Amino acid sequence: MGVTVVAVDEHHRRRPSLGRLLVVDDDPDVRRALVRMLEGEGYSASEAASAGEVKAALADATPDLVLLDLVLRDEDGFDVLADLRRHSDVPVIIVSAKMSESDRVQGLRLGADDYVVKPFSGPELSARVASVLRRAEHAPKVPPVPRVLQFGDLEIDTVAREVRLRDELVETTMKEFDLLVFLASAPRQVFDREELLSHVWGSSSACQQAGTVTEHVRRIRQKLCRTEQRDCWIQTVRGVGYRFEP
Repeated sequence: MGVTVVAVDEHHRRRPSLGRLLVVDDDPDVRRALVRMLEGEGYSASEAASAGEVKAALADATPDLVLLDLVLRDEDGFDVLADLRRHSDVPVIIVSAKMSESDRVQGLRLGADDYVVKPFSGPELSARVASVLRRAEHAPKVPPVPRVLQFGDLEIDTVAREVRLRDELVETTMKEFDLLVFLASAPRQVFDREELLSHVWGSSSACQQAGTVTEHVRRIRQKLCRTEQRDCWIQTVRGVGYRFEP
């Protein structure tokens, strides 16, 4: 796998943790090597080998970052990521031997913050973990918004995290909801993809594909515009970006 495990002295063990990480991989040898490496860097790391163990770990305490393999004992890693994104905004780095562009794109579109291909070096993974944690820590905060945003037949409950259209519940993922709320909180204001990546994802086009925004806008429109073929609620401003149109 290309991971170099370093010895950890007692001083290293006693220093404050740089963050709590969850290593998810079905191979016990890989998990143990990653945990040793990360703890050697100063992180606190725990393990999970399956989707069920991931859910149990998250129910116990939310980690600061998840390292997720795509091949697990009981479920596809993409499904685990999609389920995670419906309930949590915890940063996720996919660590996988799957190296095709389609796999990388799918992972990023589902909400992964980074994608590392096996085999990799310890310093590379450590640098990527530090980078993602740094972005998450300094991500811009969305200004407070009212409990309920009401636009005709569209109602967005920002506390219950529910979207209703003509009194019918519209299912959204976590990031779809966050993007919709951010745009709806500033009606008619235009945001480019870079701004949306920064405010909603806490990322940038240097670290995450701007197409992530495009795909999420498409999904929101698909859910809110059941039959009409138009820029429903979220309009495209050509050459600039998107705006919420009441």
